[in-house]
Amino acid sequence: MKRLGWVGLSAALLLSGCGTESATGATPATQAPEVRRTATPTPTPTPPPPVCPASGAMITVGPVEAALGHRAVVVKLTNCRKAPITLNGYPDVGVLNGRRRPMKVTVARGTSYMAIDPGPARIHLAKGETAVAVVAWSNTVEVAEDKASGAYLAVAPHPGERQAVWPVDTDLGTTARITLTAWCRKLPN
Repeated sequence: MKRLGWVGLSAALLLSGCGTESATGATPATQAPEVRRTATPTPTPTPPPPVCPASGAMITVGPVEAALGHRAVVVKLTNCRKAPITLNGYPDVGVLNGRRRPMKVTVARGTSYMAIDPGPARIHLAKGETAVAVVAWSNTVEVAEDKASGAYLAVAPHPGERQAVWPVDTDLGTTARITLTAWCRKLPN
């Protein structure tokens, strides 16, 4: 009988330890409440404000847009000085390699697969006004030779003026050709 009592007592102890709540419904003392901590996000640094160049023509280049082997970027010129800026015709654009050296590229003016050329026109930009142009190219391989890829675009409002250099991957294929539209206030559809 002693033996059965010992087995019965052992079974009772084992069964009593199976629940997570006591008979009163309270949480056992061994289980600590869960503490959730939220991390404080690190603030993202903001870029410094752009500096207006002496010419007053602040040039920016948008992201590369792609369609069926064709590529294009929108070049934007903003007048950031008090005196008006006059544009007449096409921007001066060059393609640079990874070492920022000019590449031998044919520059055509006109309509491309990616953009309609509005044609040259005289545009006067007051302070804060903008004009845009499109630089387009095709990643076409015409013969079995090395493909040309530029790493930067150098852009100036007119030939002979100081160029702004922007990182742009120009995968020209074997054509080594870009097409420019003229400056305009709004791109034609």
